[in-house]
Amino acid sequence: MKVHVLSTGVMETDLTWLLLKGGRTIRDRSHKNDPVPWGDCPTHAVLIEHPEGRVLWDTGVPRDWETRWAPTGFQEFFPVREPIDGPGYLDSSLAELELTPDDIDVLVLSHLHFDHAANAAMFPKARILANRKEIEGAMAIEGVSKGAHLKSDYEHLALEALDGDAEIVPGVSVIETPGHTWGTMSLRLDLEDDGTKIFTSDAVYLADSWGPPAVGAAIVWDNLAWLESVEKLRRIAQETDAEVIFGHDAEQRETLRLAPHGHYS
Repeated sequence: MKVHVLSTGVMETDLTWLLLKGGRTIRDRSHKNDPVPWGDCPTHAVLIEHPEGRVLWDTGVPRDWETRWAPTGFQEFFPVREPIDGPGYLDSSLAELELTPDDIDVLVLSHLHFDHAANAAMFPKARILANRKEIEGAMAIEGVSKGAHLKSDYEHLALEALDGDAEIVPGVSVIETPGHTWGTMSLRLDLEDDGTKIFTSDAVYLADSWGPPAVGAAIVWDNLAWLESVEKLRRIAQETDAEVIFGHDAEQRETLRLAPHGHYS
């Protein structure tokens, strides 16, 4: 099994969205140079080359983010730093590995927010999996969006439901970690050479969120469920001596073996 961490777009934002401490208030991009500073909010996908097929975890942000996110207003709060016709998005990261979306057998979505499920429609040949509670909650939204769920990203997909903690293929499993949304999941990889890796997605945004004690964020559906999920991940990480890779941590990103220059096995 070989694992590639893919760059899928770096957003910029007021980090108060991700970490509720310091007394900051959320700013849009017109005010990002005011005393409250903005910071990078990177996204990533994980490509697993497995004997049973290629599994992709999450899809990052779309190239047409400015117009696609306009109905939500989030283009003002999470503008993407990469030029829309340049590298740094999911399709270009796959191409750097000489792959196309047709080469993916299974796509697993940690949840259905606009910066994780936005490119899911690129994979018409793949099975697309998500948590059952996430699917039910996201499909029940009235109108075009609610919070960071944008229905056009996922409403026409043939989503297959996962329940609880589940194995996708040997050595690759999901951990049910609700709280951020109804059915947010984290990814567990048990690797022969590099040990256990846990990719938290938005169950834990940043190393500063992890604690202990865990520190909450602005975009959380159920704060108690979120805290219980963080402690569940902490217990699993301690039991397996896992490296924990957070959903949007710019500093941690600099330490990762990003594709195409490195991988885990």
